[in-house]
Amino acid sequence: MDRGIDKTMLRRLYEWTMAKAAHRHASWWLFLFAFMEASFFPIPPHPLLGLMCLSQPRKALRYAAFATAGSVIGGLLGYAIGHFLYDSVGTQLLALLHLTQSFPKAACYLREYGVEIIVLKGATPIPFKLLTITAGFIGMPLLPFFLASVVSRSISFMIVGVLFRLFGAPIKRFIDKYLGLVTAGFVVLVVAGFAAATLLGGGGAKNAAMERCEKAILTQP
Repeated sequence: MDRGIDKTMLRRLYEWTMAKAAHRHASWWLFLFAFMEASFFPIPPHPLLGLMCLSQPRKALRYAAFATAGSVIGGLLGYAIGHFLYDSVGTQLLALLHLTQSFPKAACYLREYGVEIIVLKGATPIPFKLLTITAGFIGMPLLPFFLASVVSRSISFMIVGVLFRLFGAPIKRFIDKYLGLVTAGFVVLVVAGFAAATLLGGGGAKNAAMERCEKAILTQP
């Protein structure tokens, strides 16, 4: 697909998404976008969440909860696609979203680190849909996947809700500039136990796994 067409399509999807921020059922639109983005939709729900929180800071936590719930449930759909429909649907989605080349690395990292990678997603630009489809494909245990998704998505959305609820509209400029750093700092605290376990359990093996995953290439399943 032509990159120019991709950009035009994404721009139209973005504008359509933003138009839903003023809809009387905006909370459910947010839930729907978060649900879709976790499995197949290219536009993240964060811009819509930010606009809604900006317009009504007192409802910021409610909006963030809707986004979190939608994303976690959507992640289960992504998991199902990877687990049951990878050959017929998953490969098509990954190709459409330009994630095919990232799939082998994601599969390797999930096999090596499991829930750590999903939790760390809260501080990285890794598409959540890539992790959900990959987790289903490799057969990651469903309960750990679900719990890690709740933590990861809560980090991603609830921080925005809490900041808007506490500080109101003036916090928008700070969020636009520093949200990545705030999220990363929070994730560091959440995964501190994982880091300690890694150091105590042998960093050499972990480093070798990271090198192996970075060199992972696409192979036919």
